[in-house]
Amino acid sequence: MVRTPDGFAPMKGVLERELEHLTSSGAIAAEVDILVLDPLIDSAHCTPADWNRMTGVIDDHFADYDAFVVTHGTDTLAYSAAALCFALEGLNKPVVLTGSMLPLTENGSDGGRNLKDALNMASSLPRGVWVQFAGRLLSGTRVWKTRSRSLEAFSASPSGMPPVRSGAKLIRHVYKSPSLAILPFAPGATIDLFAYAMRTCDGIILRCYGSGTAPDSQTLRDALAIAQERSIPVVAVSQCAEGGIALGSYASDQLLLQYGVIDGRDMTVEAAYVKLTLLLSMENPVDRNTALTQCLCGEYT
Repeated sequence: MVRTPDGFAPMKGVLERELEHLTSSGAIAAEVDILVLDPLIDSAHCTPADWNRMTGVIDDHFADYDAFVVTHGTDTLAYSAAALCFALEGLNKPVVLTGSMLPLTENGSDGGRNLKDALNMASSLPRGVWVQFAGRLLSGTRVWKTRSRSLEAFSASPSGMPPVRSGAKLIRHVYKSPSLAILPFAPGATIDLFAYAMRTCDGIILRCYGSGTAPDSQTLRDALAIAQERSIPVVAVSQCAEGGIALGSYASDQLLLQYGVIDGRDMTVEAAYVKLTLLLSMENPVDRNTALTQCLCGEYT
């Protein structure tokens, strides 16, 4: 990013200059090639098509490198980290995402440190998709952005699985663009939009209270009945940053179970959204429904 009259915007050459500086100063020892995804975008504009661009470059050049570092804007970095985890089945090399809260062109930028750390660590990391940020290594399927100003912008919950889909060889899965909605509950908020979403979307993420509770109303029941009749997947995750949900813990959870809502356990909303996007891109609905209840790459505990 560089400063413009309209605010910060992407510009070619910024990363190249920083990499030249890190190399000439001896801050990194690795031999590095830059593969540019043209056009450069603000990460707020990232879509599943951009996830495909990233995985496509990795797939095309997989035999050429020991590891891959992806530089990415922080706003949707957690989504892209999860997207690479789910899409690169059989990944046996490290892929590291990093970025900065302050652009490389600004005084006090954290970008140089994050880039240096990512490049120096990349080839020695275990296989999988990782996020290297502010001196911390985080799991690609368990990470979320927690702060909009602090340089320590990301957190991640621990996982018993590495952030990688197991497989005998690399298989790149391609994202389509299904129609999805993320619907949060709030006290007294209208539920009428839920019915519209469940009538028109291909899948739904419900952001529930706490461990999975939801306001029991006839309007919500009618909306869930529409989704059930259409056989579209509805996945529940928690509005809380940590801990996840366990549907059935409270009586107020029961309506979700009655209408076939899938327990998202402790998935982040980013991982749930990406997983649902990929599975709705699959041709076989039977495999899709099975995969929705399986832990594919450490996305939940």
